[in-house]
Amino acid sequence: MAVAESTAVSRTPSGLRPGGTHGENHPWKIRLVDHAERRETPHFRAAKKTAKKILDELDDGDVPYGPRPAASEHWEMHHGGSLWVKGSGGWRMYRARVGIEWSMQFCSDPAKVDRLRRDAAELVDAFPLTLPALAALGYEEAEELLRTPITDADGVSAWTDSLFNACVPLSPGHHQGILPKVPGEHHYPWPVKGADFVRFDDFQLWVTLPDGTHGAVTPVDRRGSGDGHVRLVHVPEGSAAAETLAEAQRHGVMAVLPPNSSAALQAFRQQIEPGQRTASGSQTGRAERHGRGPRRRTPGE
Repeated sequence: MAVAESTAVSRTPSGLRPGGTHGENHPWKIRLVDHAERRETPHFRAAKKTAKKILDELDDGDVPYGPRPAASEHWEMHHGGSLWVKGSGGWRMYRARVGIEWSMQFCSDPAKVDRLRRDAAELVDAFPLTLPALAALGYEEAEELLRTPITDADGVSAWTDSLFNACVPLSPGHHQGILPKVPGEHHYPWPVKGADFVRFDDFQLWVTLPDGTHGAVTPVDRRGSGDGHVRLVHVPEGSAAAETLAEAQRHGVMAVLPPNSSAALQAFRQQIEPGQRTASGSQTGRAERHGRGPRRRTPGE
């Protein structure tokens, strides 16, 4: 049966076909106002300064979310739960159970934030080189931050802007970018966005859908399987495919697009021959088939 390209189809034995789009009659408005003055705290200044020193010590291959920003850009420090430690092999960054965005501190329960502190302290204690190395870089407050229970808003603020929360290093695009350029962590769900840093360089995660919106797709089988179907894993709410994806999730099935859909052809573009009208077939990458290594690409390109 032919599949309309504009609709994501759910593979299900019962032949589920999601229903139409529903609307509401409750008007609402958003008022745009200037930010209240936001002063950069001493905690954040110290944390950023230390993080940049750490990044200067790292080789390009060890940067957590590389590549490094372009010469005209600079690192942006994301409040994403940045647990920096130093082991025998050098600096590494782990992500905390949750990160506290700057504005989120005002709804954060000190007792729950203190659990994050205890988690961080346990991790750092497992890497005994960390605190002396941080002190050598001038971040002498590290031990006090890790050892002092968080009981009030001041403690939450200090932790929020500390090296152990506020210093996930991202390029501007990966931090707050919007498609069709680079999807930023602030605007796209981390379970999807995170794939940008582990996917094959020649697989296009983010695609343009037939209605002009941008979504994310994944293969339905391992590399080289020859299966050109792609699973739709994210679309914006305004997309024509949004209700289809929501319906698939409600029923616990996948929303799958066929190998000849524009989404599949975009996703596998660098793994199939130019002009090929289906993504099915060999998907080892054109460069690999011709005896060259795959072209390195900027994640999200």
